[in-house]
Amino acid sequence: MKRTSIGGQGVLEGVMMRSPETTAIAVRRESGEIVTQKQASQSLSMKYKILGIPIIRGVVNFVEMLVSGVKTITDAAKMYDPEDDEMEPSKADEFIAEKTGKNPMDVAIFFAVVIALVIAVGLFFILPNLITGWITPYVDSAFGKNLIDGLIRVGMFLAYMVAISNMKDIKRLFGYHGAEHKVINCFEHDMPMDVEHARENTRLHPRCGTSFLLIVMIISILLFTLLGWSENWAVRIGLRLLMLPIVAGVSYEILKLVAKYDNKFTMALRKPGMALQYLTTREPDDGMIEVALVSFLAAEGEKSDEELDELARKYSHKIDGSPADTKDAAADTAQDKPAGVQGAAQTNE
Repeated sequence: MKRTSIGGQGVLEGVMMRSPETTAIAVRRESGEIVTQKQASQSLSMKYKILGIPIIRGVVNFVEMLVSGVKTITDAAKMYDPEDDEMEPSKADEFIAEKTGKNPMDVAIFFAVVIALVIAVGLFFILPNLITGWITPYVDSAFGKNLIDGLIRVGMFLAYMVAISNMKDIKRLFGYHGAEHKVINCFEHDMPMDVEHARENTRLHPRCGTSFLLIVMIISILLFTLLGWSENWAVRIGLRLLMLPIVAGVSYEILKLVAKYDNKFTMALRKPGMALQYLTTREPDDGMIEVALVSFLAAEGEKSDEELDELARKYSHKIDGSPADTKDAAADTAQDKPAGVQGAAQTNE
């Protein structure tokens, strides 16, 4: 089985795929037409050797995933509905951009990433630790307290996954996530890159970000145990926050390792993360696979823009299978030629 470093994520009625050189987004509009966007991309860990050192590259990749993830969601929403002004920077963003000389959208993305980080850290690290401190006053073992803390964290993470997986809009998003995996699996199994063959593949993949998050939860239990257990909650939480970059870096290396080799040991390590993907992916319909194929082939870079436009037109139809509106999809396709590097990283997908 051949390997590819191309990965991506599901977005609003579309899929983003990223190769070491190119980031591509394909979205099916309500009219049925598929529009695409391409731009050059290169991870900082590839650009600067020091950032490519094991562990450090995992931290860099994690930060880049957050930034590019928010930007991708914003770009996909604008591609789906160019008239939607909800994705425009706020007045506050524009004020800060004016004072700092930055692009207003870059400022908006920065604050979106910060808010997402604060919520995630607060919900899955700070809150479980506080709960553990409240319910374990008579547990003398630091290991026991850290184990309970970790189990609460994993439990909250799984409960969150179950809750969002049953939301109607998220189900479609997870369908595109499944389509992304099927197309990548199709390529890695050296099958023809078409809907029929992609459909035959599993919607699970060992490099999925879902597996990465689960590994983070497990590794955090092991590494946080090394810190012991301070009865001062501020010291306890502060030390764990300082440890998070190391947790992310170690988790990234483990994910790459178990995805690289196919043997009984690595396949056993994959199983929990792969099982969790049944929550974060759905079996896609053929229309979703079509979008994922266009996105993958655009990121791969083997086809010309003209060939990609032709493929997008071929696959353009409404969700119910009826013909797309007569507007030419190619006219609305945004092709940003790869003239400059944007610093986007390959995802763990």
